[in-house]
Amino acid sequence: MTHPTRTDAIRFLSKIGCPKSVIDHCIVVSNLAAAIAKACERRGIPVNVKLVEIASLLHDAGRSVTHDVRHGVLGGALARANGFDDRIARIIETHVGAGIPEEEAEVIGLPKRDFMPETIEEKIVAYADKLIKGRKRIEVDEVLEEFSKMLGADHPALNRFRNLHREISTLTDSDQLGSSDPRKATEK
Repeated sequence: MTHPTRTDAIRFLSKIGCPKSVIDHCIVVSNLAAAIAKACERRGIPVNVKLVEIASLLHDAGRSVTHDVRHGVLGGALARANGFDDRIARIIETHVGAGIPEEEAEVIGLPKRDFMPETIEEKIVAYADKLIKGRKRIEVDEVLEEFSKMLGADHPALNRFRNLHREISTLTDSDQLGSSDPRKATEK
């Protein structure tokens, strides 16, 4: 089980057929996720920054097969089939939405398993992915608005994302992480 280099991860995405737009998105997500991980590390929170960087580059590998909710599970399978560290596969599987609990997974056609991010690395990648639309940084309110339009205003994924935002903001000592405004995103 290996960790590819950044260059190898990008090559892998290309090799398996991810469109350039997906690869570009993964690079931007990786940059944000690595910055969040480093902010945690500076506060003394144990986090594997390299794992976050590489797994966030690979988080949408499953989009080489489908662009629906199954892309996380399929991406995890691709990572395992290619000998990548199981932690990378798990991050890929748990990045969809703000995590998907077992009972919801079964209802939407995923394997009956828990796809909730548990480790700090899993949470950082899931969170960073939601703050990037294409290659553009978006606000937390925009994420919630999109979730609401797509899933319904009362869907539990909205609260899962709010909780994830609170947790990451607390860990990094920044309540402005969800802001694309550089004046708001400064560290305390």
